[in-house]
Amino acid sequence: MSFDPVEALASIGFRGAKTSLRALIQEATKQRLGPAQFCEKLVSLERHERDSCNLARRTRAATIGPCDPLDSFDWNHPRSIDRPLYETLLQLDFVTHGHNVLFRGQSGVGKTMLAQNLALAALQKGFHVRFVSLAAALADLLRQESLPALERRLRRYINPDLLVLDELGYLPADSRSADLLYNIISRRHLQRATVISTNLAFKDWGSIFPSAACVGALVDRFIERCHVVDIDADSWRHKRSQQPPPPSSNPRRPRKT
Repeated sequence: MSFDPVEALASIGFRGAKTSLRALIQEATKQRLGPAQFCEKLVSLERHERDSCNLARRTRAATIGPCDPLDSFDWNHPRSIDRPLYETLLQLDFVTHGHNVLFRGQSGVGKTMLAQNLALAALQKGFHVRFVSLAAALADLLRQESLPALERRLRRYINPDLLVLDELGYLPADSRSADLLYNIISRRHLQRATVISTNLAFKDWGSIFPSAACVGALVDRFIERCHVVDIDADSWRHKRSQQPPPPSSNPRRPRKT
């Protein structure tokens, strides 16, 4: 039975695609690479494959969901948006320093998309990220039936380097939900970065948590060292829905009768 180096590498745990490994061996043979050069290329190939698998796994765990690429965002659509600030945020120093970010604007202006792309950039830099709607996070925590279970589940939202809480202000919540959000924000305060998207000014956050005593303290902690990206625009989704669909590249021909 002939020796197959690719199968042998796979049998000891190499994750590189077999086609890539065979191409590398062919290149090494053709160029007459020495053992050290070949090993260097083999290690580089394997490291790239492992990094790709690790990024894919962490991306799934972050629950970012389907996301349009940043280059599809129309920066000319908003009447006002601080693009230089957003591009600075993409350098991710705010994550390293535990600062917060607020995306604020009416529904349909791209807050979630910009937050998703920020989260993806953080993942690519190796940060631990969790992306979730605020309503889903609070529902998850409220389902816990004991204090030990609640404390364990809180770690899901307290521990990530970057936590994105999407859509604050779209659903009302009770005072217990406000206490849970305060717990998250206060325990991450100045240590880990939190991003929130909302359609509300800070002074209106109390309308989401009526009768909750902690809202003022919650806002005070969140706005300390917070970068605010205001988006003054009409709904991009509404604008796109009013545009006629592109012509079909394969129009149907009428059926003969």
